[in-house]
Amino acid sequence: MVQQAMVQPSHGQRMNERMNGKINMQRRGQPHRWSVAIALSLSTLSLSALSVSTWATPRAWATPKLAQTPTAPAPLLPELSGAELSSPVSSNTESTETPEASSIPAPTTPITPPKPLPEPILDIGIVQRFGEKKSDTVVLNAVGGDRFTVKFETGGQPQELTTTQVTLDVVMTPLPEPELSEKVVLSSHRSFESAEDSANYWQEQGIEVEIAQPQQWQVWGKRSVYRTPLLRRLLLQNVQSNGAKGAFLETQVYTEKPQAAFVVDGFRYHRDRFEIDAGRDQAWLDVNARETAKRLYGGDFRVQTNAYGTYTLVNEVPIETYLRGVVPYEIGLGAPRTTIEAQAILARTYSLRNLRRFAIDNYELCADTQCQVYWGVSGAADVTDRAIAATRGQVLTYNNELVDALYSSTTGGITARFSDVWNGPDRPYLKAVVDSVHGIWDLDNHDLSSEANIRAFLSLKEGFNEDGWEALRWRRDGTLLSLANDVRAYLKVVQHPLVNFSTVEKLEITERSPSGRVQQLVVTTDLGEIELGKDEVIRALYPPRSTLFYIEPIYEEVAQLPSNSPSHLDVSANAVVLDDTSSPISDPALIEGDEGDAIALSLAKQDPQPPQPQKILKGYAFVGGGFGHGVGMSQTGAYKLGRLGWGHDRILSFYYPGTTLQPLHDQLVFWPDAH
Repeated sequence: MVQQAMVQPSHGQRMNERMNGKINMQRRGQPHRWSVAIALSLSTLSLSALSVSTWATPRAWATPKLAQTPTAPAPLLPELSGAELSSPVSSNTESTETPEASSIPAPTTPITPPKPLPEPILDIGIVQRFGEKKSDTVVLNAVGGDRFTVKFETGGQPQELTTTQVTLDVVMTPLPEPELSEKVVLSSHRSFESAEDSANYWQEQGIEVEIAQPQQWQVWGKRSVYRTPLLRRLLLQNVQSNGAKGAFLETQVYTEKPQAAFVVDGFRYHRDRFEIDAGRDQAWLDVNARETAKRLYGGDFRVQTNAYGTYTLVNEVPIETYLRGVVPYEIGLGAPRTTIEAQAILARTYSLRNLRRFAIDNYELCADTQCQVYWGVSGAADVTDRAIAATRGQVLTYNNELVDALYSSTTGGITARFSDVWNGPDRPYLKAVVDSVHGIWDLDNHDLSSEANIRAFLSLKEGFNEDGWEALRWRRDGTLLSLANDVRAYLKVVQHPLVNFSTVEKLEITERSPSGRVQQLVVTTDLGEIELGKDEVIRALYPPRSTLFYIEPIYEEVAQLPSNSPSHLDVSANAVVLDDTSSPISDPALIEGDEGDAIALSLAKQDPQPPQPQKILKGYAFVGGGFGHGVGMSQTGAYKLGRLGWGHDRILSFYYPGTTLQPLHDQLVFWPDAH
C-alpha cells in the first residue's frame, strides 16, 4: 500500500537554503525494524556496541531543492486535472467504459489533486576530487560587469566578500602526528546500480552501510557506526565468515592533508567550506589552467569536504539550466529535433531519479559518464535549448514513479534488461528489444543465450536502427599478456586473493542472457579460476566495448622439429657395456647419461619426417556489438527513429514500453525505497 509521508532534505541542512517549503512525495513500505547483531564469543570484551535494535523509518525520499518563486508564481505547466496529468507514451492503450455515475460510491476522504512542482535546484559535483594534486587550481571569473559574493565563517561568525575573481587552490598541511583512516569495504563495483543492490542486501542483514565512489563504486560499513578499530575488525570477521570473501579492510596512514583556500584581492583564506554566489547566476571556470576546461556555468558554487580527505566544488544549478549543459554533449547537435526532445526528457528524469548517488559527500550528481556528461552552458545551442523548452518539466514515469531512465550510445542491435547488466530487480519497462523497425530477428523463438544464435545475430550488419554507426559491430583483439595485465589491475583494486597470478591460460564464457549479454566469463590462470560477472567483465578486460560479444581464440603456428632432429631422439633399449678399453661406435648416437659403467645410447633414425606445425594460444578476439551498457534508449538508434518522423513520445515508447509522460508534480515517486 502506498502511503504519503512528509519528506525531509536528503543531505542535511544546506549552507544556502533554497527550499521555500517542504513537499510531500510518496514512498513505499512500513516502518522497518533494524537489527544489527554480530555474535562473537570474546570472554573479556563487551560487544554491546555492536548490537543495535531500534524501530526506524526506512530512508525517506530525497527532496530536491526548489527554486524560490514569487508570491503568485506562474506554474511550469497549466493546471491539469488528475486525468489530464497522465499522458500515455504508448498509443496502444485500451479504452474502458466509464460506469454510470450512480454506481460510483462517494469518496470517504477528499482526493488532493497533484500540484506542479517549482523548478528543482540540483547539486552537481563538477570537480569531485579537488586537492588530490598539490597543483590543483580553479579560477572563477564573473561574467562581464557581475560580481561574486563569497560567504564563509571566521571564528564562528559569518563573513562576506565581493569580487570579480576567485582563485581556489590547496596547500599540503603536515599533521602533528600520523592519522589513521580505515574503512570496511563490503563490496566493489563498476556501477552505482550494482553497488546499490549490494547496499540493500547488507541493510537487510542489519548492517549499516554507505555507498562511496573513491574510484570505483564501493559499499562501506557506515563509518559513524563502525567507528573504532575493534568494531571494524569484528564486522569484517563476521561478514567474511558468512561468505563475503570480497570484503576487506582498507587502511591508510596520513602524515599531511590538503587544506583548501580561496584568494580574493591578494588575500588568502583557508577554509574547509565556503560559498560563491554569482549575481547573474553565471561564471567562467578555468580548471588547472587548461583551455579545454574553461567553461561557462550557470548557478552558484560551494566548496566542501568529501569522504576521501579532499574537496568537491559543487555547482548549485536549476534543473532546466543543468539540462542546457547535458543535452548537447549527450546527444549532439546534429540529432533530429524529436530525438533531442526524447534525450531532454530522459536527462531530466534520470537526474531526479538519481539524487541519492552522492549522499555520502553531501551533493547529488557528478558531471561525467558515471552520471551524465555536464560541461556547463558554454556548449548550449538553439536546437537543444528549443528541445529542452518544448519538454519543460516533463518526466517519464511507470505507475506514477520516475523510471530508471538509463540510456547508452549504441545497443548493438538489441537492448538489455536491467538484470542483464547489473545486480538487482528487473524494471518492467526495461526489456530486451530488437533495435530495428524491420523485424530483423525473432527474439521470442531465437533468444541470444546460445552460442550459435549470438554468432548468427552478430553476423548481421544491416537492418538495425544503428546502421552506419561504427559501434554497431566491432572486433578487438587482446594478447594473453595484455589480458593478464588487465585482470591483474582489476584484482588489485578489489583485493582479490589471486592477484599475484602470472599467466592467463584460458577465457571461457559460461553464461549468457537472452539478450546476448555475457553473464559470466571465467578466466583460468596459473593460480586458479577467476569469475567475472555482468558489467565487471568490461571493468576487468579492456578489449570489449560492451557485454554483447563472443570470443575467438587466436593461435600462432610454430614449426615443430621432426622426430629425427638431433635435438630430440627417441630413447632405444640398446646399451653398451664398456670396460677399460674403448672401441669406436660407427652409428651416431646421443649419450643421455654418463654415470656408472652403463651408458644408454639412443640411435639416430634415418627416416626424415617433415616439420609439423604446432598451434600456440596467443590471445583472444572479442567480436561484438554496441558501446556501453545497452539498457534503455540507444542514442544512435534514436537518430534513425527521429529521421523516420517519430515523435519523442513514440521514441520513448519503443525503448521503454508501458511508460507514461507526466509533468513534474508533487505526487510522483522519485525512486523506490529498498525497505
